[in-house]
Amino acid sequence: MSELVTARLRSTATKLGLPHTATSLEHLIQRADASKMGYLDFLDLALSEELAIRDDRRFHTGLRLSRLPHHKTLDEYDFSFQPDLDPRKIRDLAALSFIETKTNVALLGPPGVGKTHIAVGLAVAACRAGFTVYFTSLDDMVRQLKEADAIGRLPAKMRLYQRPDVLVVDEVGYLPLDRDEANLVFQLISKRYEKGSVVLTSNKTFGEWGQVFGDEVLATAILDRLLHHCEVVSINGNSYRLKNKLFAIDGGGDAATA
Repeated sequence: MSELVTARLRSTATKLGLPHTATSLEHLIQRADASKMGYLDFLDLALSEELAIRDDRRFHTGLRLSRLPHHKTLDEYDFSFQPDLDPRKIRDLAALSFIETKTNVALLGPPGVGKTHIAVGLAVAACRAGFTVYFTSLDDMVRQLKEADAIGRLPAKMRLYQRPDVLVVDEVGYLPLDRDEANLVFQLISKRYEKGSVVLTSNKTFGEWGQVFGDEVLATAILDRLLHHCEVVSINGNSYRLKNKLFAIDGGGDAATA
């Protein structure tokens, strides 16, 4: 292929918004020649690579905007340490049909059992599939909403939490809320009801949410909307963060340095 034709193809690819094809054209042509590709196979190669690059860029942009605290995947979760947790249920959730049906996911259990890891793993999978995700702790979300309400910007701030396909709310129950704060949470959950999925983690049982939200009626109203379409996962095992220390205690002084 002449340099003039190659330059024209590169220019056309750039105008069509195919930057990878434009910059990799010579390499793609060499691969096609080496494999004796036909025209359709060459076109498939060029477009497939362009799509893969675009998907990867979109994925990493989604991760950056999601504000996830880390990017651990579900493959990194140690199911053997939580034998009472059925891996099949988590893998079913990872298929992401809950997002399509606007279903919520509640991950309940004591501190350290991997609730946040699973929530983040589901969020990473959602980003990979092209869904929008936003991560926040309950306390930070309430603080942001209160500050916005104080300056008359509550509707705009509410939209920030309404927009994503998946809203991850971490650490529900670690600090109690007063009634005004609980009312802000109720407003948000009501606005997202049947419009987008909420993935939440909590160290409290649902029966304790009246204490968390400072009002039994509000807690019931919040739960009514959350649980109407919800997958509940209870994790009642030991803490990951304590397992090495406990091993050291059980195994003696040498284990502490292992």
